[in-house]
Amino acid sequence: MFEFGRDLRRLFEKARDSDDLGWLELIGLNLVEAEARLQSTDAGRVSCSRPHEAALRASALWREHARRAGTAASLEKAEAAARDAAAAAQNDDQGVRAALAMAQAGMLAFDLCGEPARLTAAGGLLAALPTARRSDTAAAVAALHARLKSREAALSGDAEALNEASALMEAALHGLKHGRRPIEDELKLERAALMLEAGLAARDPHILDQAGRDLRALVEACPPDQRPISRARALALCAAGMAALAAVAGSPLARDQAQALFDAAADQFTPDHSPMDWAAVQVLRAEREPLPPLVLAQAEALTEGGGLVLGAMAHERRVAQEVGRAGSIGDLRALLEIEAGLRSRLARPAPATTPLDWASDQIGMARVALARARWTGSTPDGLGLMLVEAAATARECGAPTLALAAERLIPASEKA
Repeated sequence: MFEFGRDLRRLFEKARDSDDLGWLELIGLNLVEAEARLQSTDAGRVSCSRPHEAALRASALWREHARRAGTAASLEKAEAAARDAAAAAQNDDQGVRAALAMAQAGMLAFDLCGEPARLTAAGGLLAALPTARRSDTAAAVAALHARLKSREAALSGDAEALNEASALMEAALHGLKHGRRPIEDELKLERAALMLEAGLAARDPHILDQAGRDLRALVEACPPDQRPISRARALALCAAGMAALAAVAGSPLARDQAQALFDAAADQFTPDHSPMDWAAVQVLRAEREPLPPLVLAQAEALTEGGGLVLGAMAHERRVAQEVGRAGSIGDLRALLEIEAGLRSRLARPAPATTPLDWASDQIGMARVALARARWTGSTPDGLGLMLVEAAATARECGAPTLALAAERLIPASEKA
């Protein structure tokens, strides 16, 4: 046991000196935070021999913590470390690397909290950069540019934009040096997500087949004992694609396969290992199947506060399933209780609530009204307008999935 512990410490000491931070997937959230704090302290020492590199590493560690925990404080520390790296830069290449770290923090802030202006700001940082002289730095710039464009394309939903972003990602992948993980894995995952979305929109079996092959290859390249989080993300995307196909084709077999994939993704780690990833899997599952109430309550508890897109989606899904259960048996009392809870949330002052929270609550109110109408026969006026405003707010905030949830509820008589 003593020898094993010593070997394990040596392994992590070696990993700490590596540029590949994939090993962080093996440790819990608290240890990720401890690593980030330790790196920030080392980067701030007067005796630090390479302050620029140390600050860049601290920024990357804080981004990883923010991505898994969804905390604004970690994002702020990632940005601060990137600024420290810029201040310590001694040449143009180091300045570009620091700007990339800042842009990555902005992109992550969008992923967590929405607001397309964050993507615009990150793109502006890249546009202002001088031409990178080192090939690996140029490849990193191209990769981040492609990832930003993929998010913009997903927001627009335009087929041509999706295809262009996919081509940019393909070119960025070719530009990366072999073995540059986890950057390579992230690009492959996001490219597969783009292809999946484009294929479903166009109902193109060739695009969907390619996306499926890419995802299967990514799952196989991420062993559960080495890259559990990356594997779970790929499995969840496979499941979402399979569930969408099942809905289009009406295939019970595909639906069962999707459920099995979702279960496999959720089993890769515990909720406290990567709260955001675990909650994201549950929200994806809840869009296709009923879940135990405690599961969605836990997903919402892990993501509430901080204006997280995932938090608004988890809340919307929990309310949707509660309304569905109450409405299926005509439990008007339960519907009134759900409505009272939503009204209480809507009455909260800022910053306790955000536009995304408001949109999510409006969708919940509409669900209650529709469920009640099925039993009472009286649908309130202006329901369509309420949902249109909720959808518009969600889109403005960069949450198209939440917007679609609102648009699907708009009564046919009120659609333009």
